[in-house]
Amino acid sequence: MGIGSLTLPSPPQFVILSLLFLCAFGEAVDPFACDPKDAVTAGFPFCKVSMPMSDRVNDLVGRLTLQEKVRLLINGAAPIPRLGIEGYEWWSEALHGVSDVGPGTKFGGAFPGATSFPQVISTAASFNATLWEAIGRVVSDEARAMYNGGSAGLTYWSPNVNIFRDPRWGRGQETPGEDPVLAGTYAAYYVKGLQGNDGDRLKVAACCKHFTAYDLDNWNGVDRFHFNAQVSKQDIEDTFDVPFKMCVQDGNVASVMCSYNEVNGVPTCADPNLLRNTVRGQWKLDGYIVSDCDSVGVFYNTQHYTTTPEQAAADAIKAGLDLDCGPFLAQHSEDAVKQGLLNEVDINNALVNTLRVQMRLGMFDGEPSVQPFGKLGPKDVCTPSNQELALEAARQGIVLLKNSGVSLPLSHRRHRTVAVIGPNSDATVSMIGNYAGVACGYTSPLQGIGSYVKTIHQLGCANVACRDDKLFSAAIDAARQADATVLVMGLDQSIEAEFRDRTGLLLPGRQQELVSKVAKASKGPTVLVLMSGGPIDVSFAKNDPRIGAILWAGYPGQAGGAAIADVLYGTTNPGGKLPMTWYPQDYVSNLAMTDMAMRSSRRRNYPGRTYRFYKGPVVYPFGHGLSYTNFVHTIVNAPHVVTVPLDGHRRSGNATVLGKAIKVNHARCNKLSLGLQVNVKNTGSKDGTHTMLVFSTPPAGHWAPSKQLVAFAKVYVPARSEQQVGISIHVCKFLSVVDRSGVRRIPTGLHRIHIGDVKHSVSLEAATLGV
Repeated sequence: MGIGSLTLPSPPQFVILSLLFLCAFGEAVDPFACDPKDAVTAGFPFCKVSMPMSDRVNDLVGRLTLQEKVRLLINGAAPIPRLGIEGYEWWSEALHGVSDVGPGTKFGGAFPGATSFPQVISTAASFNATLWEAIGRVVSDEARAMYNGGSAGLTYWSPNVNIFRDPRWGRGQETPGEDPVLAGTYAAYYVKGLQGNDGDRLKVAACCKHFTAYDLDNWNGVDRFHFNAQVSKQDIEDTFDVPFKMCVQDGNVASVMCSYNEVNGVPTCADPNLLRNTVRGQWKLDGYIVSDCDSVGVFYNTQHYTTTPEQAAADAIKAGLDLDCGPFLAQHSEDAVKQGLLNEVDINNALVNTLRVQMRLGMFDGEPSVQPFGKLGPKDVCTPSNQELALEAARQGIVLLKNSGVSLPLSHRRHRTVAVIGPNSDATVSMIGNYAGVACGYTSPLQGIGSYVKTIHQLGCANVACRDDKLFSAAIDAARQADATVLVMGLDQSIEAEFRDRTGLLLPGRQQELVSKVAKASKGPTVLVLMSGGPIDVSFAKNDPRIGAILWAGYPGQAGGAAIADVLYGTTNPGGKLPMTWYPQDYVSNLAMTDMAMRSSRRRNYPGRTYRFYKGPVVYPFGHGLSYTNFVHTIVNAPHVVTVPLDGHRRSGNATVLGKAIKVNHARCNKLSLGLQVNVKNTGSKDGTHTMLVFSTPPAGHWAPSKQLVAFAKVYVPARSEQQVGISIHVCKFLSVVDRSGVRRIPTGLHRIHIGDVKHSVSLEAATLGV
């Protein structure tokens, strides 16, 4: 299915309108700096592309006055006319498409919209790293095109790679889910797509946020501005920091954003251990560190971390903050220097980091049109291929949760009339979630299903709040008339959003009542389609035999309705897997969002968090997802023993392997991997793409999760055929665990590898003396 029912002009018309605009208003955009037409400024050493970049940056910093420097420490950086430098707005967003949430991007004129991909939680459900990178490439194409047209910046504060720790979190939809390896892999690949692969040059500059242990917005009277996250060293190292470390080291991201909250009593944006020592020191960030918006002001005005604003400015910059989203550093840094709280060299160091990123982006290279990506323009935004990728991403992110008998796929012959019911049945803007822009156009579920068969449409509820039953009877009548019924229910931004955490996990209002009554009346199969970012307790539907199938579509983006219809009718064989656990409502009944502990505790009657540490009942587990066919795994080649070489003089007789675990920093980790060859056989009658998840259960111990994701792969397997897949598991990264002191170790002994129903045991052993 295509996206022919979009509400804005079709792609050819879209391009024509854009070109007409350019003809009327001109496409030339003045250079940000180093204008070749200005003989005075173009001759500055910092404008000479042939010079080493570090020399250019130092030359520029050396020409600035203190007053000019402090005005470059904020997102709305001031112009410096005497040096030929324009003002610049650092804040743009590109979470799942170019967004106008930040002031750096504006839609209109030549750029009425941009391709709106599924929300991140949906795309994560594809478990397809190649797809994530491809989306990043398209988003950065469109971002560069809009920059060239004067409508956007080049610094995008995306992605959000926080852990979806609590199912009520309103911003969980923005994240890749609850698993740190999944989130970190997503971060690395999406960032690579955004930033490009031209060496040190950047296509756009991405930013991994919000560092760290940030996953509460506004719950039970506690908000993110006042929250002090009490987090153990163990949980910081093996959960909360993992995606950020992978983003920096594997994705080479150009920026990291610190968060609003405190961690163990210190605001993250004022913590030198987090920023200077960890992000820049240990992980070697090549880029800048930015605050979440007004975070410096928050830790002075709201958290009262310092007694004066000048001390707050000094603490932030000395901790390693380079850029303030907000005015605070511009207002107070100069006085901090005058009061002796801050050295001007500290400000210089911050500017070196931000200006270097701008130079890597080509902003000091003169005329934009002659630079790489300089020819991108309106014709490169909302292209047919870009919109087709948005549709394909939506298809890959849909998860089939339940399919009793032969409920799905629906049949063109047997199901000629379909009742389409529910508050999200004709959704458009709701499908793109938050931190979105203006989509190229929309295909709603009603439109998508209507492209296959005749539909009878009833909302059933006026909106997702579903506060009354006034529209129930019409919906029930529609189900009685139709050959099949599709209920499109769930949530939207009125229920879960930034600064809006959920109070529970059930469907809002009287939605459950509507679903049950419609299913009872339906003369044909009843299918429940759920739109949401977070998990929903739909135990009632899972256990109701009259509800034959359940699909989770997340927030599927501009083409979501077409993708849903393609799955319902079998044009697409679903292959998505849940990137988060779906808990029962009882899980959160007595569980404070403010309790950050990941591991369960019998003493505290604490259930633990995420599939790695929670062992109680679930509605649907992490990684769950059905197909219209059946896949069988066979491990054809795998070692039974892997020897871990120790570094230098360290051998198995000392503390390196004390407690039957090897310190990772004492092992030779570079090429140490566990290789598997797995046959995936499609035993069914339909072609399908299989999502293969590989888990490891470490040897039993206090440190270890019950199991953890160590690898995943996508493989297309035609019906009644098989494909062999090679898996390489980095031993130090993915088979290690973290002890209570926050030290990462490799447990020796039997590790059990799980792939579906297949298990394989491998023994990790420390190298003996003489090895």
